[in-house]
Amino acid sequence: MPSAVRSSRGSSALRFGRFAAMGTVAVLILIAGVWASWGTAQHVMLTKGRERGTVEVTRCAEDVCEGPFRPLSPGAQPRGRVVLDDTVAVEKGSTYTVVLKPGGGKAVRSGPAGVLYAWVPLGGALLLASVVVAGGLLRTRAAWVLALAGAGLLTAAFVAL
Repeated sequence: MPSAVRSSRGSSALRFGRFAAMGTVAVLILIAGVWASWGTAQHVMLTKGRERGTVEVTRCAEDVCEGPFRPLSPGAQPRGRVVLDDTVAVEKGSTYTVVLKPGGGKAVRSGPAGVLYAWVPLGGALLLASVVVAGGLLRTRAAWVLALAGAGLLTAAFVAL
């Protein structure tokens, strides 16, 4: 006679495996977002000892804009040409506050717009991780928190730029 009681050990192991795998994927996505953001964010957020100033954009090419650097911080040296790598919301003829990366040739936008723009990869990672958390971990509330945080960060960066 077949037993009416089924073992739950197999299904528990599968649930734990799914939870471990999807949890690992979600954490790796978030770590990748922080890693991608930190390359620029460290220069914008930790400005002590860095050269700060303004750049008046005189020329824009495909992926870069450039212009003369006028220092605002003590010890900063004026430069005839610095490069802004990403040309998102950068217009020729406008002046932007920037922080120079070590080496002095490349600049990143500073201020609230620069900070928000630096963390845009994390915003995308939050949105992607929310899908994994909702679908793989079946944690809808946590997924909504991640999604709203990512969408809020991306929207704030869009508005600030």
